[in-house]
Amino acid sequence: MSFLLLLLCGLAGGLLGGMGLGGGTALIPLLTLVCGVEQTAAQGINLLSFLPMSAAALAVHAKKGLLAKEGLASLTLPALVFSVLFSLLAAALPARALSKGFGVFLCILSGSILRESLSRKNFPEREKYFSKGYGQTRKPMLK
Repeated sequence: MSFLLLLLCGLAGGLLGGMGLGGGTALIPLLTLVCGVEQTAAQGINLLSFLPMSAAALAVHAKKGLLAKEGLASLTLPALVFSVLFSLLAAALPARALSKGFGVFLCILSGSILRESLSRKNFPEREKYFSKGYGQTRKPMLK
């Protein structure tokens, strides 16, 4: 596996992660399909790369005022608990099962995004959103 190939995969994952789109959604398939890394190793690499990427993205989003702090604990605490629980589960599962589960997740996610983008009811809002620029018509999700 070449350094350049890994560098390009990291670039793609970092680009998407920096935009808040979930770099692992791209990084894990890139590592497994392009670089031939086993699913469990790819997920571990993703978790390690997630820490500095999320810290940098969080700092940028906070500086731009795109974070709402209210309700943060009620979101973060269950996420931490379930992250630990499902990490233990993932460590016990065979790589093939993780790969299939991740593939199903990506299919569901893709279908959901496609359905949302094709929905007519959201078309006027989308036009307003893009005509004014990013973040000017949407409020933070957590209040």
